[in-house]
Amino acid sequence: MALPTHILVIRLSALGDVAMMVPVIRVLMANYPDLKVTVVSRIQFKPIFDVMPEVRFLEADVYGKHKGLGLLKLAKEAKSAGIDAVADMHNVIRSKIIRTSLKLKGIQNALIDKGRAEKKFLTAGNRKELPHVKSTHERYADVFRQLGFSIDLADHSFPKRMDVSPRIQHFFGNEPKKAIGIAPFAAYASKMYPLEMMKEVIGELDQSNLCKVFLLGGGPDETEILKAMEAEFKNVVNVADQLTFQEELSLICNLDLMVAMDSSNGHLAAMFGVPVITLWGVTHPCLGFTPFNQPEANQLLCDREKFPLIPTSVYGNSYPTGYENAMESIPVASVIKKINNFL
Repeated sequence: MALPTHILVIRLSALGDVAMMVPVIRVLMANYPDLKVTVVSRIQFKPIFDVMPEVRFLEADVYGKHKGLGLLKLAKEAKSAGIDAVADMHNVIRSKIIRTSLKLKGIQNALIDKGRAEKKFLTAGNRKELPHVKSTHERYADVFRQLGFSIDLADHSFPKRMDVSPRIQHFFGNEPKKAIGIAPFAAYASKMYPLEMMKEVIGELDQSNLCKVFLLGGGPDETEILKAMEAEFKNVVNVADQLTFQEELSLICNLDLMVAMDSSNGHLAAMFGVPVITLWGVTHPCLGFTPFNQPEANQLLCDREKFPLIPTSVYGNSYPTGYENAMESIPVASVIKKINNFL
């Protein structure tokens, strides 16, 4: 059977999961340069794929014109673009509607196996041994393999770093300092290093005068917290409310190091080949969400002697009473030592 010539790749959310597709698609297109790839996702994620000009983007307006049965209109748009295969990297109701509609029109389908049973086993609690399940990156690669493409993620190579956006060059300053991104927030408090402890880390970095620290965050409440941190230190810049997403990617691409929680910023940095130190709370690397190409040594974990039920859930949204404080068991000194290894 002939290989597809134009694949529709579906991943509608979330930011980190979308970013994790980038290295996989990069390997696919390097191995099959004549292949066309169209990614369908939410418009706010489009800048992720602007760094891959050979990838086409199709907006999924799931709260507007593509809401509900409007997904059939989206499937029609995809078919009119000439796609002849679907790679469903999401496997949720919305993506199933798109996928099934196209399958009924004779278009080949492949879908992700999320490994729910394996992950359920690992989050059942009190497991002494935590074997690592297949990574999300490999699960994405498996979808392309279902369609007949032979890819090996070990063949991946990172592209040249993006130029720093002219509007943000001044953030880096003129002194030759290491650029370190710190993203202290996560979707759930159970995955967030205590802010007072993170301030100690930032204080040590600031006092060393060896680096420039960029604080990355999210919503208005988080931004106010980061602004207050910035005001306390001379080598710290809050960029959370000052950049477009495209500019933020430009900054992240030019970092020397990213320090993040189990959250999207780590995946955004990893897709550019930036070293990432990840601090894990009630989730765990064994579940397959480690940022791309990042070694085990870069994963800082809670004390499982004190918190033996970790991982308590896949996404950090479920945990026993008391486990919301699990990240206090990661010493500040350990975080600073790990960062200093890069300085």
